Amino acid sequence: MFVAASTLCWPDLELQAAIELLQDLDFTAVEIAIQESIGPIRPNELLQDEARAVQILRSSHRMDISGYRVELSTTGDEHYEQFHTLCRIAKATKVVNISVPSAEKGTPFNEEVEHLKRLVAIAEGEGVRLSVRCMLGCLSEDPDTLLVLCNNIEGLGIALDPSVALIASAGNPAVAKAMAVGKGFDQLLKFVTNVQLRDTSKDKFQVSVGQGEIDYGKIVTQLEREKYNRALTVDMSPMEEHDHRVELRKLRRLLESLI
Repeated sequence: MFVAASTLCWPDLELQAAIELLQDLDFTAVEIAIQESIGPIRPNELLQDEARAVQILRSSHRMDISGYRVELSTTGDEHYEQFHTLCRIAKATKVVNISVPSAEKGTPFNEEVEHLKRLVAIAEGEGVRLSVRCMLGCLSEDPDTLLVLCNNIEGLGIALDPSVALIASAGNPAVAKAMAVGKGFDQLLKFVTNVQLRDTSKDKFQVSVGQGEIDYGKIVTQLEREKYNRALTVDMSPMEEHDHRVELRKLRRLLESLI
């Protein structure tokens, strides 16, 4: 295992500026967000010139790229074409992991299965591993649904976010029962390809490190049992009432002490 940080830790900065700040905080690996909604790189801008996109992303070579966090606004054939281009870019930049969001809650399950199967097939064709991100308000916020997705889609991984499970369980007795004593994670761990981390309380998605209920030690122990050897990704947005550099450094040191 190793500690990485998401460029979304500095959502308002250009890519190079975000990377330089993370380097100053002694991170050695970075997850790069390629999203229309937020972050340093917008897919529609990046995908206009594939060769230039590779050059831009390679500018982070002083840090290892642990993966790409992708969110496309397109639909239909254009969506799959853009995703295929991103997979070629990932291959050219020697990045294996790409994560995408799942559909919103209420989306027909079979429709989501077919969509993710198509993405997995595209990714595998370029030597890339596709993961679905745990996200509130999406099918992936429920660990049982995630397990069924992975069991139905060969090759699909999970970008696990314990904060999502904690918040979801606070308002959903069924999820709470599944997550009790960590049992909700147990069957998912073999599919995990990335872990997104911050501190979280039952009523607030992000709090100062040490003020929440995320049990980092337990998570690391569970992952070690599965011989997990990928990133623990610090994914914290700035909080007005706290020094963001201090918070990032605090969580990096905590995670490194556990591995």
